[in-house]
Amino acid sequence: MSFTASIVGASGYTGGELLRLLLAHPHVRPVQITSRSLVGQPAHRAHPNLRGHTGLLFTAPTERETCDVVFLCLPHGESAPLVEHYLEKARLVVDLSADLRLRDPAAYERWYGKPHPVPSLLPRAVYGLPELTRASLRNASVVSGVGCNATAMNLALLPLVRAGLVERAICDIKVGSSEAGAEPSASSHHPDRARAVRTYSPAGHRHLGEVEQALGPLPIDATITAIEMVRGVLCTAHVTPTRPLTQKDLWQVYREAYSAEPFVRLVADRNGLHRLPDPKILAGSNHADVGFAIDERSGRIIALCAIDNLMKGAAGSAVQSMNLALGLPESAGLTFPGLNPA
Repeated sequence: MSFTASIVGASGYTGGELLRLLLAHPHVRPVQITSRSLVGQPAHRAHPNLRGHTGLLFTAPTERETCDVVFLCLPHGESAPLVEHYLEKARLVVDLSADLRLRDPAAYERWYGKPHPVPSLLPRAVYGLPELTRASLRNASVVSGVGCNATAMNLALLPLVRAGLVERAICDIKVGSSEAGAEPSASSHHPDRARAVRTYSPAGHRHLGEVEQALGPLPIDATITAIEMVRGVLCTAHVTPTRPLTQKDLWQVYREAYSAEPFVRLVADRNGLHRLPDPKILAGSNHADVGFAIDERSGRIIALCAIDNLMKGAAGSAVQSMNLALGLPESAGLTFPGLNPA
């Protein structure tokens, strides 16, 4: 099987990661990359790591080539109005913005502060986290990308929630600077970001809307802190359980949930430098490392999930979802194990 793909808005970080993945994909070939500001320029102008790996030039977004798959890597609010148009040219549209993540228009307005531009699309879009929606992704025509913080929270907590073990959870999330995107901002300016440990969302982060949708209306809160790291998300969830548990109980719960998952690894060793999840070793990988521990004094569960925010939190999950939607092997193009040291 062979398919072609277009990446709309390919000059940003997620667009670059998608292009990197598709250039090595055994069944999907990128045929078009678009950019508003780099028309006519080679791909390596925005993505220097791809120099010599592709001859593609950036084209204008108005030059729309017919292909099998369109990835939309546009700012929030700009993708949804374009989906129907691209569906006329492609069998599958994957939107990496937040536009289609929430199925309920009221929930979208509550978390994003404005009405949804195309509410009729929301019931049609399948949330692109295969660990949650694998069956629905098969043969989907519209796929929504995931929020990286939401992905780390969902994968850390999902086994406990499914087993009815969460009375309350508070997620402490540490994120790298690439989460802010390729456009410079005050928060990403080097003198302000370097050596920073800056909490920028103490409560009410909008990715909680995705967590509520995925896990149900449980009492889950989150605090997001920017640290001096480029790639990566680490969620440390402090869980009050509904009943006392042992470490052996947790191994059973998490193995039952993830033993068949191709990209979730359980990392909860007794000792060693890397006995718990660490986003540093996941750079460039689609893996999610999930770990857990118990505070024997209080009974509190500590559930952890580390991901590369640009991969499992964005482009990697998008390609994994595309594979399922097109009937391809789920791991196709995603077997890179990450770097160490990075």
